[in-house]
Amino acid sequence: MSAPLTSLQSHGHAHAGARRLLLAFALTTLAMAAEAIGGWVSGSLALLADAGHMLVDTFALLLAWAGAHFARRPADALRSFGYARLEVLVGYTNALAQFVLVVWIVVEAIARLQSPAPILPGIMLAIAVAGLLINLLVLFALGHHEHDDLNAAGARLHVLGDLLGSLGAVMAALVISRLGWLWADAAISILVSLLILGSAWKLLRRSAHILLEGTPEGVESARVAETVLRESGVGDVHHVHVWQLAGGRRIATLHARLVEGSDANAVLVSIQYVLREHFHIAHATVQLEHSDCAMDDCHAHEHDHEHQHGHVH
Repeated sequence: MSAPLTSLQSHGHAHAGARRLLLAFALTTLAMAAEAIGGWVSGSLALLADAGHMLVDTFALLLAWAGAHFARRPADALRSFGYARLEVLVGYTNALAQFVLVVWIVVEAIARLQSPAPILPGIMLAIAVAGLLINLLVLFALGHHEHDDLNAAGARLHVLGDLLGSLGAVMAALVISRLGWLWADAAISILVSLLILGSAWKLLRRSAHILLEGTPEGVESARVAETVLRESGVGDVHHVHVWQLAGGRRIATLHARLVEGSDANAVLVSIQYVLREHFHIAHATVQLEHSDCAMDDCHAHEHDHEHQHGHVH
């Protein structure tokens, strides 16, 4: 097992990751502009569709950079959790914009299938190849990411989608150039729109789930309560709530009833350990209740009880 990173090393890695994301954003913006202009000049809907896909992904890369950049900012009096939720808000808006883009591409593609428009395959192929090469460069610029770095992992998935879109445009240009099948441009455009639709739906569903304070994937409140009850030596666990501040940042609150004669501090440390090791919960607030307190009375007078809070590091 590798040694944990020091805070200075972690800050250095975060800074380097932010710079890579900013470079990827700049390169993807360049490719998007080239394909948009090339699609307009050549008449290729496939290039325009891929440029639209890249437009969405430039926002995603910019968001990833903002997430890496603002994550280094400390919390303040107005934002006790910092700016982490900015990632989710922009992601939700981004997903809705993708649905609008897909509708436009599909409608235009159907119209072109019914009445094919002239296309300049030479220009289309040159721009598509250039976009493909730039996307390969972007993927290389992002480099390897840590296993738990969901921000960088999401950025790489967006770039891989752009890469497939550019590859599809290249294939359409070759088909039109060699066989003269103008319908291939519209057909590839629909395939690219399906690629956009798939990523848009996943992003929308994940963002909405987080905004609605949904339980993180793979975590059930009942199982959390059962595990804490089994491994922490408490008499009862209730009022368990688990949610996410942003992707990968899990938060929990729960009430635990102490067994008579148990050490409150030891129990608190045990609960923190269980939450961290079994459920990857990075921040937890735990209320410990005395075993001689009737459950109804405890719930009716919670404000009179001592609250003990534990933060899992």
